[in-house]
Amino acid sequence: MKTKSTLELADAKAVMAAAEAEALANKWAVAIAVVDDGGHLLALQRLDGAAAISSQIAPAKAQTAALGRRESRLYEEMINGGRVSFLSAPGLQGLLEGGVPIMKDGQCIGAVGVSGVKSTEDAQVARAGIAALGL
Repeated sequence: MKTKSTLELADAKAVMAAAEAEALANKWAVAIAVVDDGGHLLALQRLDGAAAISSQIAPAKAQTAALGRRESRLYEEMINGGRVSFLSAPGLQGLLEGGVPIMKDGQCIGAVGVSGVKSTEDAQVARAGIAALGL
């Protein structure tokens, strides 16, 4: 039996603070979501000026990254490459870049999803948040 790390509220807060700082430094109005390894929401915030829909897209991206154990952009790339069948994958709704898994010791312990700016910038904000954990 393996022992696996889990995200705690303090971790989610640290991720959220670092992601928010990255977004604010770039003047990006985004929504940021942190989920556990099962895709369950731990934290969500929508910065001033972010579109209302971003508060639904960010958790979907995070959930996709957590459940798939890979960045959500990979699903977008598969779909854009012609594998449109992934659009019907059960439980995966955030098939856009901006969801990044949180990996520790080869295990996914959660994910961060960001929505509101260019998808590469969303991913940049997510990675900045994850970097705060020092993994």
